[in-house]
Amino acid sequence: MTRRARPGDAEVAARLVHESAGGLYDRFAGGPERAQRVLRKAFAQPGSNASAEVIWVAALDGEVAAAMAAFPVEQTPRRARAFLNLTLRSLPPWRWPPTLRLYHAGARAAPPPPAMSLYVDALATDAGHRRRGAALALLEAAGERARSVGLRSVSIDTGIDNSAARTLYRRAGFEEVASRPGAGGLPGFVALVRPLG
Repeated sequence: MTRRARPGDAEVAARLVHESAGGLYDRFAGGPERAQRVLRKAFAQPGSNASAEVIWVAALDGEVAAAMAAFPVEQTPRRARAFLNLTLRSLPPWRWPPTLRLYHAGARAAPPPPAMSLYVDALATDAGHRRRGAALALLEAAGERARSVGLRSVSIDTGIDNSAARTLYRRAGFEEVASRPGAGGLPGFVALVRPLG
């Protein structure tokens, strides 16, 4: 049911990663079409927080039903910078200032995940496949991946107002550990952690 993303998953993976951010990618790239174009480029190039090497998918009935981007938390700054650089190369220079402002504000928006954690940067399920266990399967795969590389927990964050996601994560064994109110035009976020025994 879960597997690493393959080259043929680029379109659906980019769409689902895009959906996971609730419009923030659109603000970052200057619109939904440009955001998805940047995400497709990122999927094809290693090193960013949306590259194929960090994306896992869950399949239902032979179709990709959900996608997750996850990597060890210490890789976050490097991967985020790589995505920023890819985005800036795709934008006209007049779009750079708002993108850079959002990048710096976003780096401080969510509570920081704990060290020695696998950080789930993106998780989304296709609307036609919701409530069939795809997201839970990916969160289980994240726990297995974290254990396999010697990490102690899986961490994720979501919007404070996203009650459906918060309920799902708690059902998957995550505990809410910190929150930050919205600021700088960004929503408030809550951080959740699932310790691995």
